[in-house]
Amino acid sequence: MSNPSLLILAGDGIGPEVMDEVKKIIAWFDAKRGLSFDISEDLVGGAAYDAHGTPLHDDTMAKAQEVDAVLLGAVGGPKYDELDFSVKPERGLLRLRKEMDLFANLRPAQCFDALADFSSLKPELISGLDIMIVRELTSGSYFGEPRGIFEEDGQRVGINTQRYTEAEIDRVARAAFDLARKRNNRVCSMEKANVMESGILWREVVQAVHDADYPDVELSHMYADNGGMQLVRNPKQFDVIVTDNLFGDLLSDVAAMLTGSLGMLPSASLGAPMENGRPKAMYEPVHGSAPDISGEGKANPSACILSFAMALRYSFDEGAEADRLEAAVEKVLADGVRTADLMQAEGGTPTSTSEMGAAILAALEASL
Repeated sequence: MSNPSLLILAGDGIGPEVMDEVKKIIAWFDAKRGLSFDISEDLVGGAAYDAHGTPLHDDTMAKAQEVDAVLLGAVGGPKYDELDFSVKPERGLLRLRKEMDLFANLRPAQCFDALADFSSLKPELISGLDIMIVRELTSGSYFGEPRGIFEEDGQRVGINTQRYTEAEIDRVARAAFDLARKRNNRVCSMEKANVMESGILWREVVQAVHDADYPDVELSHMYADNGGMQLVRNPKQFDVIVTDNLFGDLLSDVAAMLTGSLGMLPSASLGAPMENGRPKAMYEPVHGSAPDISGEGKANPSACILSFAMALRYSFDEGAEADRLEAAVEKVLADGVRTADLMQAEGGTPTSTSEMGAAILAALEASL
C-alpha cells in the first residue's frame, strides 16, 4: 500500500520557520515509528501571489483535493495590505476551505498544567481546561450572498449576508455530537436565536439532530454573547461548543487566550469522507503570520507541531502517536522550556524556534 499523502503549504511570515520544525518531527516518526508520508510542498498566500499573481494557484488547489491532508503554516503580511481584496493572501486560505468543503473547524483550547499561571485568568479557573470548539466553516456571513460595498441613496453601504441551510447546520451538529461521544459527552450549541432568524433555524436543527440520533449526548443551548462571557467566567463548564462561522471565529479566539498564548493552539478543518474513508482535511496553527518576528527565530512552533498531532489523530487514525507527540510538548513545557511568547514578565532567556523543536524531538526520543 502507498503511504498516506501530505501537502505542506508553509505560507508567509513565520509559517516557513515553524513548518521546518514540523518537518523534523515528521522525519522522526518516519525513522523511529515507521510512519511514512508522501510529502509534497507548494505555495499559498503572499508567497503564491509573489510567484503567480494569485494567493492560490489552480494547480495547488488541485493537489489539495487529491492528498489525504493539507498542513498549512500561516498567510498574510503588511506588504500585501494594498492588494485588491480578491487577491489578498487570506483569499487563498478561504478558497482552500470552501472548495475542499471543510465545513467543521475543530479548535481545541487546552491548558497545559505548566502554563496555568500564564493565563490572564486565575489558575483555579483555567488549570485542566480542555474545550473543543466546533465552528461551521464554509457558510454563514463570510460566504453568504449578496455581499459587497454598494452605492445606495448617495452613500456607500456594506452588506454581508448570514445564510444557513438545514443541511449545513445538520452536518456540523453531527460532527460536534460525534466528537462529544469521544470526550465528556456534552455539547453546548451557541447562536443568537433571540435576534436572528438564522439563529432560530440553527437551534431548531441542532435540537432535531440531537433528538433523532444523539439522545445520549447532553445538549444545551446558549446565546453566543453569553457564551463569550461564560468562557471567561467559568470555562471548565464546557466540553464541546458548536457554533456558526462568525460566532465561532470570535469565541474560539476568546477561548484561545484563556490558555495564555496563541502560539500553543492547533486547529483542524474537516470535510466529508473521501473514497479511502479519510476526511478531507486541513490542519493549521491558530496564530497568524506574525510578520514582526518573521526570520528572527522567535516563533513558537508548538501550535504547528500540535496541528500535525491532530492530523495523526483525525486523518491517519494514529491516536496513540498523537498522544505521544502531545505528551512530548507537555513535557518540554513542564521542564521550563519557553519561547518568547511564553516568557513571564520577570524575564529570562527565551528559547529559539529551532531550540524548541529540538527539545520536543528529545522528549519524543525519551518516550521510546
